[in-house]
Amino acid sequence: MSFGVMRFMWLVTAQIVLSLIAIQGSSAQMEPTKDLLAAQIRDQGYRCNQPLSATRDLKRSRADEAVWVLRCDNASYRLRLTPDMAARVRRLK
Repeated sequence: MSFGVMRFMWLVTAQIVLSLIAIQGSSAQMEPTKDLLAAQIRDQGYRCNQPLSATRDLKRSRADEAVWVLRCDNASYRLRLTPDMAARVRRLK
């Protein structure tokens, strides 16, 4: 094989690997929207008719628990999301 063919094959392989890494990285960083968070707390018996915003609380979040502040038209809530468990919800003043 000539140098040009080997270089081409290496570049194609590198591009495929980089694409796969980018796809995995983007799917790992998907975060819930305000509508999904509102649906979660509604399922748990809290009232949130119109979600206005959802912001992640980085100070309270940990690697295995994401903390969000959800503002609804009637109240604000702090949600602690742990995988495969119900959200821990606290109504804020």
